[in-house]
Formats: sequence, C-alpha cells, structure tokens
Amino acid sequence: MKAGWILISLASLSSVAFAAAPQAGSAVNAADGRIRVQLMSSHAVTLSGEVAAKIAALPVVEGGGFRRGQLLVEFDCSSYRAQLHKAQASLEAASELMKVNNQLAKYNSVGKLELTQAQGKAKEAAADASYAQTLVSKCSIAAPFDGRVAKRSAAVHQYVNPGSPILDIVDSGPLELRMLVPSKWLSGLQPGRRFTVSVDELGASFPAKIVRLGAQIDPVSQSILAIGVIDGKAANLLPGMSGWASFK
Repeated sequence: MKAGWILISLASLSSVAFAAAPQAGSAVNAADGRIRVQLMSSHAVTLSGEVAAKIAALPVVEGGGFRRGQLLVEFDCSSYRAQLHKAQASLEAASELMKVNNQLAKYNSVGKLELTQAQGKAKEAAADASYAQTLVSKCSIAAPFDGRVAKRSAAVHQYVNPGSPILDIVDSGPLELRMLVPSKWLSGLQPGRRFTVSVDELGASFPAKIVRLGAQIDPVSQSILAIGVIDGKAANLLPGMSGWASFK
C-alpha cells in the first residue's frame, strides 16, 4: 500500500508562531545591541487525512520521535478496499467484453455502436478502479521528515473527516533563531555575522550566526526578518524557547 501524507494549512506552524512574535520596537534594546529572538523548527506542520474514516492506529505518542517514511497514522479503510475490489472486478469484466468485441469486429460480427460502447465501458471501469486505488493509497500517513510529535489532536478509534487535524509534528533538525531587527542594522548584519543568544528557559548562552535575511523591510516598523542558527549541537533546546540575541 502506498503511504500518503498531507500537509494541511501548509502555512507552517513556524510562520504562525512568528507572526505572533512581539514587534521590533518592543523587542529591541538598542543600548546594549540586544534583540528578542524565538527558537523555531524549520519544518512544523499539521497532518490530516484525505479520507473520511476511523483511525485504526497512531503509533507515535506526544513527544515521541520518528524517522522519515515511518507510519504515523493508519485509517480503517475496509470499505474503501471493498470498493476497490468491486471496481477492479468491473474493469476485468469490461476489458474481457471489449476483447471479445474486438475479435468479433474482425469478422464484421458486431456493430460499430456496440464496439464503441464496449470501449467506453472499459475506460469508465478503468477510471473507477484508478479512483478507488487512489483512495486506498491515502489510508495511511507517513512521516515527511525526521522529527517529533508536538501534539495529538485525535485518538485511535475516532472518526475523522478530510482536513481534520490529527498530528502536529516538528522536525528534529537544527532550530532556527528568528528575530525582527531594525532596518538600520542592515549595514552590519549580513549572513555569516556571529552573535550570542541567551535562552531564557535554560539560563544559558550559545554561539550563533546569521544565515539569511528577509526579502523586504516593513515600512511601518522599519524592521526586517533575520534568521540565524546555533553553532554546534545543543540537544536541550526546544522549539518555542525564546531569549535575547546579543550583537556586541
């Protein structure tokens, strides 16, 4: 069975969280070159199904890790598989009928109308079988990347409709440091610029660097998005943590 996965509101959760970050004017301490920063996963999405069905399995718990391609959600799709078997049987019958009519046509023993109708039924049956196969292929959701489950919004045996949120997942790769910096800092704030980030929740500081800047300046706040990463590995950091980035 092919595993399918869907990324709903593929506006990522990281974009939503960043939109809620404080404005640059209240997050900048110009006196000592510090600015508020938030730690975020580079990939954070909500998974939901594409079929209306009961959840048969949710093998990963909240906070649990997973690997890319691992099964995260399995639906009870017995009815969809029954429809697939029916469609495949209809396709087989229609194909046999078309095969017989093609043979008869060689001896002028069948009319053109009957031959055209047989071909049309075969094409219709093939389309029905393809659609049923597509539905069955969506009866499971596989992990799109290595990561962890941030939230479970549904439970095993629960019936869900297409688009209903089931799992919020975040990747386990390096976290991004997102901040809104004054646009007047641009002359000295280019990719590669190093700084120190102090994380509030841990009371610890980590070396970091800027990796990219936003594509435009906000004309109202006169600020621009800056994204950095922490140098080296820091296993105790989690998405959602925040702190101060110091550029002095």
